[in-house]
Amino acid sequence: MSEEEKVRVSKLMAAQGLCSRREADSYIERGLVLVDGERITELGTKIYPNQRITLARTAATEQTARVTVLLNKPIGIVSAQPEPGHTPAITLITPDTHWPEDTSTLPFHRSQLKGLAPAGRLDIDSIGLLVLTQDGRIARQLIGQDRAIDKEYLVRVEGNLSTSGLELLNHGLSLDDAALKPAQVTWQNRDQLRFILQEGKKRQIRRMCELVGLKVTGLKRVRIGRVKLGDLPLGQWRYLGPHEQF
Repeated sequence: MSEEEKVRVSKLMAAQGLCSRREADSYIERGLVLVDGERITELGTKIYPNQRITLARTAATEQTARVTVLLNKPIGIVSAQPEPGHTPAITLITPDTHWPEDTSTLPFHRSQLKGLAPAGRLDIDSIGLLVLTQDGRIARQLIGQDRAIDKEYLVRVEGNLSTSGLELLNHGLSLDDAALKPAQVTWQNRDQLRFILQEGKKRQIRRMCELVGLKVTGLKRVRIGRVKLGDLPLGQWRYLGPHEQF
């Protein structure tokens, strides 16, 4: 292989799901990354893609200690903090709002809030499943550009939807001058639709419904990948279990 085919170690680590690129740089600086068994410490180091990258035990232990929480976000709460006057979701992660029926034995500690950030967003006027994580691997899995994880929503609507309108919701609409990926949209009951999407443009479902003459009166996210909201009460949170995967 030529020298031009080499790739930054941090980029390869992110692509292989070992961690985020920012975390990779931190591990490299601390001497916690090995390439074919040899420790590297210089940022920007490039290697061939077929070389083997491993993390030192210290880094692996740190990753295991990082938490991911699932929140049933209420209306009026924003995923992050876009501007003053809005309440960010992380303020709901407290001992008082921890779901009493959480099966995790992990005790809450304020250190778990450090670096805890939403992996994806949910509109201020929507409710349901929001993921916050300290783990760059999970963040990349959920919001990385090359990822396509199903997200499922229950959407209450007003208006009349024709057969052709339903077909357009499934495939045929465009937003922001770009065609949307195919969706799965079906009637859940006479005034509620079930949406399954693999993308998340800003206010996508509401805008899709407007294009076919519907008004959204309620929107709830109930699943991300293989992880379901389940019985988690509104405004409460739980830990992602050790055997749960998106």
